[in-house]
Amino acid sequence: MQHRVVIGLNAVVTALMGGEPHVLCVRREDGWGLPYGAFDPVRHRTFEIGMRDFVSRQTALTLGYAEQLYTFGDEGREAPLASLSGGEASDRIVSVGYLALSPEAGSTGRREVAWRSWYDHFPWEDRRRGDEALGPILDALMAWAAGEASRQARIALAFGQAEEGWQEERALDRYELMYEAGLVPEAERDGHAGGRRMADDGAMTSDHRRILATAIGRLRGKLRYRPVIFELVPDPFTLSDLQEAVEGVLGFCVHKQNFRRAVEATGLVRKTGETAQGTGGRPAALYARARVPVTAGLGLTLPRLRAECA
Repeated sequence: MQHRVVIGLNAVVTALMGGEPHVLCVRREDGWGLPYGAFDPVRHRTFEIGMRDFVSRQTALTLGYAEQLYTFGDEGREAPLASLSGGEASDRIVSVGYLALSPEAGSTGRREVAWRSWYDHFPWEDRRRGDEALGPILDALMAWAAGEASRQARIALAFGQAEEGWQEERALDRYELMYEAGLVPEAERDGHAGGRRMADDGAMTSDHRRILATAIGRLRGKLRYRPVIFELVPDPFTLSDLQEAVEGVLGFCVHKQNFRRAVEATGLVRKTGETAQGTGGRPAALYARARVPVTAGLGLTLPRLRAECA
């Protein structure tokens, strides 16, 4: 049998709703998934043009900021039902993933398209209200590790039990450990179950949850060296709006006063001279993104708050 290589394009389209990061999903026969389609070298001059084209056709939304995320090409990654429309089951699908950010979760008007919270699919990644969700996961992972030092070391590093502490950008490491241990439904679906499956309704079609985890880690890591958060927060905004957005993306709380001082010191924001009304207290100053040259290292200082959000 002759095997073809098919280039697929996936888009992780992220926007904030009420300060919560949401991803644009399309409902298919086997569950929620990311917008995706096949690259057409006749119609599309570049991968990005192709990605923007099929996202627009599938969701009725026009994308703004987008960057290439990663190329996913491992054999078997598309199990069990990822053959693209018009393709064959034997096709080897190589997906080029994109991360797209929008300052507004636009309405699509389509029943099969919805904005879903990141944390519907990764509840253990949201630590703003405590660590209760991690206890059962760690117990199950350690049972799976069964005294194997290499597994135990990976678990400690990924889940913040090592000297380095919790590293929010390791979202993919945490998901892949849970997959290997058979704790997520995708493992059972793909025939890799090896442990006690956790209660989890956040499964996605194909390997789309792995792609989403990659995007979450990428965006979290970029906050410290690129001002990408402003692609999610429309002008004008209060510093409380900005802090809420940062905390939603990171999944942990930051120190309010230190965060505000750090933001103003970067020169990335400017006061508009106006205030926001109806904040329940003293009117809050409104800010806008300052138009400064973007250079490497120009990001945000993120002073972690060691307690739950107030």
